[in-house]
Amino acid sequence: MTDVLTPEQRKFNMSRIRNKDTRPEIIVRSLIHRMGYRYRLHNAKLPGKPDLVLTRHKKIVFVNGCYWHMHKCKYGRVKPATNADFWENKRLENVKRDKRNISALKKAGWKVLIVWECWTKNPELLTKRINKFLIN
Repeated sequence: MTDVLTPEQRKFNMSRIRNKDTRPEIIVRSLIHRMGYRYRLHNAKLPGKPDLVLTRHKKIVFVNGCYWHMHKCKYGRVKPATNADFWENKRLENVKRDKRNISALKKAGWKVLIVWECWTKNPELLTKRINKFLIN
């Protein structure tokens, strides 16, 4: 199946995909802030440049897009129709990099939570998961 967009349109669309301040990240940040926790954003000194760093509690939260990090949900299992090999390899490398970063953070004594994009669609369940992580 060919792409329904021209190469210029596709390039424009891809250039708009952000790695900071995404809607799911804003939802998680707002929720954690309302719970009374304070955090730092995108600490470049830590492996993986975590989305939220709760230094006082030695906890880290990554907010991952289901597609880009190959979550097991329906959004993460989507197969691209064009340039499939390139995107499959790109996504697999993201997963490998995530595992390396999380391992390094755990070795350094951090507790890590990955919040998936699909979790942000159910605020009650998301609140329970984050609260459980932050309390323990």
